[in-house]
Amino acid sequence: MTRTASDRRDPVEVSAQNAEPNKPSRLGTPLEKRVTIRTLRRMAKAGDAFACLTAYDATTAKWLERAGVPVLLVGDSAAEVVLGFDRTTSMPLDFAITLTAAVKRGAPKTLVMADMPFMSYQASEDQAMVNAGRFMVEGQADCVKLEVDESFAGLVERMTRSGIPVCAHVGARPSTAALAGGYGSAGRQADDAEQIVADAVALEQAGAVLLLIEAVPPEVTERVLRETNVPLIGIGAGPACHGQILVVQDLLGMTDAPPRFAERSAALGTEIQAAAADWVKRVSLRDIGGKGYEMHDGEAERFYSR
Repeated sequence: MTRTASDRRDPVEVSAQNAEPNKPSRLGTPLEKRVTIRTLRRMAKAGDAFACLTAYDATTAKWLERAGVPVLLVGDSAAEVVLGFDRTTSMPLDFAITLTAAVKRGAPKTLVMADMPFMSYQASEDQAMVNAGRFMVEGQADCVKLEVDESFAGLVERMTRSGIPVCAHVGARPSTAALAGGYGSAGRQADDAEQIVADAVALEQAGAVLLLIEAVPPEVTERVLRETNVPLIGIGAGPACHGQILVVQDLLGMTDAPPRFAERSAALGTEIQAAAADWVKRVSLRDIGGKGYEMHDGEAERFYSR
């Protein structure tokens, strides 16, 4: 299908022109400069919380960057929300790399984090290095995320020595959900909580430039914050983290059963359903709308005369 945009105005520009003086646009402020690890360190040090969201395509990434979201994670959750599997461990490696590159093309100023899929780094350190390198080169990622505990410190150190920035994901780890029979929380018992803190400390010492902590009580998060120095991103881990992340479909109200910590900001699922239903109706009435095309002057007569 051919789409032209020569006579269209950018919605972001229209919003900016219509906004009241000295009043921020409800659409947010687009990123002006490229976000880096250094940017996140400065924000964390200053106490400025930063937003993160997942993204899996260039178009969505473009709008999230325009909204001012500084960090986008190309999560293995794409296995569920894009490919329709019922678990994140079904995420194909090559597909993940392709999506990562697409998100970076759509949002070149954001820090794009690649979520390394299940078994792309667990089998051997050598294979992990190759796959991480592919995310950095082919996927144009700014860093890679690994769901790990302290036993992976050697791998994180090796990646760091090679120049690969690592975000270490601790706490609840969806890639290991099969061991417990499904997704759940972590750190609700003292021994488990102590281990999560130990994991975070060990992985930071190994060179992780970011930490992500999932589905833990706020007491665990606060302890990790006290004992580590790199920016900490949370998901279902309380409000104290330097950054907060959600799956974008959960935020937009496009999932039927979002996790308990994901409060939606829109109901886009029902809006899409309504728009599609309207299109079904318009097509049935042969009232498709829009503007058609006309033949050049004199060409219709020539066409009909043949």
